[in-house]
Amino acid sequence: MIRVGVMGCGVISEVYLKNLQLFGIPVAAVADLDQARAAARAEQFQVPAIAPDELLAHPEVDLVLNLTVPKAHADLARQALEHGKHVHTEKPLALRAEDAKALVDLARARGLRLGSAPDTFLGSHLQTARKLLDDGWIGEPIGATAFMMSHGPERWHPNPDFFYQAGGGPMFDMGPYYLTALVHLMGPVRRVAGTAQTTFSTRVIGSPNRFGERIPVETPTHVQALLEFERGATGLLVTTFDVWHSELPRIEIYGTEGTLAVPDPNYFEGTVRVRRRGAEAWSPAPALFGFAENRRGLAVADMALAIRDHRPHRASGDLALHVVEIMEAVHLSAREGRHVEIASRPDRPEPWPIGYDETALQLDLWGQRERDKS
Repeated sequence: MIRVGVMGCGVISEVYLKNLQLFGIPVAAVADLDQARAAARAEQFQVPAIAPDELLAHPEVDLVLNLTVPKAHADLARQALEHGKHVHTEKPLALRAEDAKALVDLARARGLRLGSAPDTFLGSHLQTARKLLDDGWIGEPIGATAFMMSHGPERWHPNPDFFYQAGGGPMFDMGPYYLTALVHLMGPVRRVAGTAQTTFSTRVIGSPNRFGERIPVETPTHVQALLEFERGATGLLVTTFDVWHSELPRIEIYGTEGTLAVPDPNYFEGTVRVRRRGAEAWSPAPALFGFAENRRGLAVADMALAIRDHRPHRASGDLALHVVEIMEAVHLSAREGRHVEIASRPDRPEPWPIGYDETALQLDLWGQRERDKS
């Protein structure tokens, strides 16, 4: 059984640790630059708290789960790989495509696994949407739209500064959810064009600990991308921290025989709807898979099984590199006013077997444990 060391004990670490316990994946230790924060998570989940450098070198840590802030993702992932650890990191894999590719190359050279969030595409709604697409329910896909419409996280996040610094903004913060979902559904992207703007020069924090404090905005906060998929379809993605209200859908996929409406890819739950040519109303699709609740960390379990079974893991470094390259290219296109070609071509992640759910996953993992005992 793969043993996990959690690096970074902020807000998101709670759900990861809860789900790792649910899946039965052992956590060897947690670490954070803030020792008090690490100690609190350690007490909550009854695991050891150690220093970050100790976690990287810990002999009982096989996989480092990197939950640090985005600007630290690439450097910490590199250090973990150099220590001989598999790595799964929160999104994005890196802030620059060059750094993301270096991580993919390093992991491959070392014979190690590299993965990245989001793993929400492994949830019930996006797996159901993938099944409907692959089975031809809306014919051949010709286009897609995706909208992440928000007025930013400063209203609730205790320390939102990094959202508005270089490498932040709505595309790098929320774009990975939407782009990963689109690549999962539609395949890789070959070319992009983009526009970007910064509407507000400062933001006002609304959380109690820093209420009323103004922070500067150093990155575009309204970003639009035109996507040309390798298979021939086109797409539009809008990500924004500048919009107060919207009634736009999250994701729609348009095909020659109908339309597929896909819920928010930031979550695992939601109902997929389909409306075929000639239908007078939308029809909800039955959920064909499990993982309809928040199961962040699911990709870590899949990686553990993939290592055991000598198969590719689904939330791969190649997929994450492709997403980073797209996001970087959109910003480059906005600055230079031209289309930008995408070099990487990941495979579409393998879908779950029909009906796969929490029980099946736990049986897979626990079956390994019983074999190890024997």
